[in-house]
Parts: sequence; C-alpha cells; structure tokens
Amino acid sequence: MERIPQYLFANQKNYKGYVDPRFKDLAKQFSQMQDARTGFGGAALVIYFQSEKVVDIFTGKKSLSENWQSDTLSVCYSTGKGVLATLAHILVSEGFLDYDTPVAHYWPEFVQNGKSKITLRHMLCHQSGLFDIRSNIHDALEMADWSHMLRVIEQSTPRFNAGADAAYQPFTFGWQVGGLLEKATNKSLTELMEKYLVKPLQLDGAFYGVPADEIKRVARPLTTTKEEMKPFNPNAKKIKRKKTHLDRLLEFSGHNPLDFQDAMIPKGMSKLSMFDDRALQAVIPAANGVFTANSLAKVYAMLANEGEWNNKQFIKPEIFQNLSTIQYIKRDRVMPIAMHWRLGYHRLLTLGKKAPQGFGHIGFNGSGAWCDPQRKLSFAYTHNFQTGSITGDYRLWGLTQEALRCADAELQGYKGWF
Repeated sequence: MERIPQYLFANQKNYKGYVDPRFKDLAKQFSQMQDARTGFGGAALVIYFQSEKVVDIFTGKKSLSENWQSDTLSVCYSTGKGVLATLAHILVSEGFLDYDTPVAHYWPEFVQNGKSKITLRHMLCHQSGLFDIRSNIHDALEMADWSHMLRVIEQSTPRFNAGADAAYQPFTFGWQVGGLLEKATNKSLTELMEKYLVKPLQLDGAFYGVPADEIKRVARPLTTTKEEMKPFNPNAKKIKRKKTHLDRLLEFSGHNPLDFQDAMIPKGMSKLSMFDDRALQAVIPAANGVFTANSLAKVYAMLANEGEWNNKQFIKPEIFQNLSTIQYIKRDRVMPIAMHWRLGYHRLLTLGKKAPQGFGHIGFNGSGAWCDPQRKLSFAYTHNFQTGSITGDYRLWGLTQEALRCADAELQGYKGWF
C-alpha cells in the first residue's frame, strides 16, 4: 500500500527528454511511477504516433555512478522475441522462406526425433512442441554457446505434435527461429539484424550479443542489499522452495506446474546472469535482447504503419496480414493467462483500454514494446530495476493504458477508460 502515496505525491517532472503536449499526461504518469525509485535504477519511454516521435524521456540511474541517457542500452529479456519475429517477417517478405514450409527443408538436421512437420508458423505462435529447456541441457551456462544450442534444438523431441497444442517457449523460441533464419539465408543472425533492421531503420542500439565496444552503454541492476552482493556458491545447502502465489495460480488455472518449470527454469540458472559480460555478448535471442527504448519503439512504429517506414516497404501487405492475425485464443500450457498469440507477438495487456489490433511482446523484467496499427501508435519501455514478472508489472500495464488514452484524446476527442 505504500506505493499509493508514493505515486500520488510523486514529482510529475522527474525526467529528461522531449514530450509532445498531447502526451503530457503519459509523461506525468511515467514520472510518478519512477520518482520514488530513481535512486535504485533508471527507465526510458519512447512513443511514436502517426509516424512521429511524440515521447522520448528517461530518468534515474544507469549504474551507481552514471545517470540514464537517451542512448542507454537495456537488457529486455523476452521483449526481444518481438524484434526477432519482426526480422523473420521481413525475411519472409524478401522470399528467403515462408511460414508453412517444413523447417527441415531449410535446416535438414532439424528433422530428427519427429520434427518433420514443424514450420516457422508453429515456431512463431508457440505450437512447435519444443518448449522444454530443462530436460534438454545440463546447465544454464550452455545457453551462452549458440552453435551448441542449435545442435540441442536439432536433437530435441517435441512434447506434442506440431499444431496440436500450444506452449510458450521462453528460451527455445530464440534458437528455433534464429537458427532457421540463419539456415535459410546462410548469414549469421548478427548480419541479418544489421542488414534488414538496424541500418535501414537507423536504430541506435539493437543486439543479440552485445559487441565488446558497446558493453559500456548497457544499464546494469543496482545492487541494493548485502545478500545480493554474495557470490554464487555451488556448495551451499539447498533450501526447499516454498510454494509461491504463481505456483498456486498455475495450479488453480489447471496448468501442470512441471510444464512451467520445464519451459522457464533451466538447470543451474542461478549461475547465469543476463547482466554478466559473458551473457551480454552471447546470442540468446529469446532472453537477452539488448535495446534502447528508441530502437524498440521505431521497430514497432514500422509495424504500426503496417510494415512501411520512410517510403520503404519492409513487410509486404499480405505478409503483414498474416503476422497480425491471431492464431488461437486459448490459454497455452505455460502462460497463466490467454495471450492471443499472433505470429511472434501477443495481445496488449492494459488496465482496461481496448486495442483489438494491437500486438507486441513484454519481457520478464517488465520491459515491453508494442504497436497498434489502428491508432498508428507504438510504445517502448525499458529499465534496469530488479523486478520480475512473466506478464509485466503494474507500471507497464499503466503506461500502456495511458498511451492509448492520450492517442484517443487526439483521434476521438476524448480519452475514456475502456
């Protein structure tokens, strides 16, 4: 409850950057949500509306000795899945592959152990059956080895037949989709990102595997307690984990907790921090995408404009129609709520505002990016606070809600809550 007075009495102008007057209420909310914790981290928010950047603000600390800047890079966890999916759609538009040809056509080694019918469509909408990471590697440190993880995917066995069910792929999504893109084009994922997204959109920071000379731009979590400063001790006595509220929610929803564990918790995960230099420089596309808020918002601004930006058609209209179509509305085996998966994106999570054409992707730390083609609106929120949630936290939901309301005030003459 202490957060309510912190929010109500917070500084409404604790940020730097540019705000279009039409979105001043969103900037005030951003400030109120960050104000009480700017000594513990930093955040950035960028909005494009009708092909124009209308919000570009930031606040707080990048590190103990540095303030957040407009070009600060942030580890965004699963938010990077949406960018990887966007790259896939561009390559489909370019004719390198299509959604419904079996993956093994491009990647012959993938066919092992019952995977002959899996397609890019199955991978993008989490219906390939390859969601299990826990049973397929012995240690989370293996995930830092891209070539090794592609071999793991080649040798893995689906937990269900392609298209027969759905299960969110928290980690394996990146190796499935990223590996396929490499095999179909004979180029590395880094080369593909640079050629088809970074250069043509003039992005100021978008990486799966941060180059050594860019590491200094990455925001790290600020250590706030002595407990967090203790090094990992592999010989420490393990304490039996108590049931959490999430465990109870999953059980209540009818989920099998083992599916969640197998998808979300690789063995030895406590040894691998996504903020260590080794992990930052590794290619783990489903989990360690590193971006500026500007880059994320611009990628989604192109999507908000149905695949076109600055007179360049990145994604053909028929491909855009395909990627933006909901594939199923049921709850999958892993996520506790129905996500209405499209091809690589899920629905917008708000505090009530409707955006039926909106789609994007959030990350475990509460970062997120999305677009709404109906409103020609895109959104990106990044930070380095030590939080974690598989559906985003109240800040992401609240900022999404207010961004939609500000756009509606301009488009319809009133904001409205729903």
